Amino acid sequence: MRRKHALRRTKDGTPPAAADLPAGGAVHYEAFGRVMAALATEADFIESCRDLTWWRGADPSWHVEWRDGPFAAEVAALLSDRMPGLVTTGTSGDSCAVLDVMGVRFELRAIDPMGRARVRARPGLWRLAEALDTTRRTNTRHPWEELLGG
Repeated sequence: MRRKHALRRTKDGTPPAAADLPAGGAVHYEAFGRVMAALATEADFIESCRDLTWWRGADPSWHVEWRDGPFAAEVAALLSDRMPGLVTTGTSGDSCAVLDVMGVRFELRAIDPMGRARVRARPGLWRLAEALDTTRRTNTRHPWEELLGG
């Protein structure tokens, strides 16, 4: 089976260099997959965000947007820590941040962010980490007792 759009080997038989890959091709989606995998490892980020959405930009870029949760600068720092050498941080602030991941531009946008410190301090039954923490002994009812009505 012959592929129409496959990169061809050079005449000496060596495969094409990584720089020859098209920006909108596999590298575009690989960068997106790496960013989402890094964010998925952070339970605090996933639990605290509402309406996490993403879409491709008109140029070869990705836009990631969420409500509540951490500041955009905190997410940019998290991504640069998780993927050293692959992330170049551009401008970043509380509500917007721009990153370059493997040559692909990412625009992060936080709508009504609270910050990671405030998210961790916020009480609520939605916190899975608190609900599963059996080492914490207090005089009050445990979160799982609240959830189960016990």
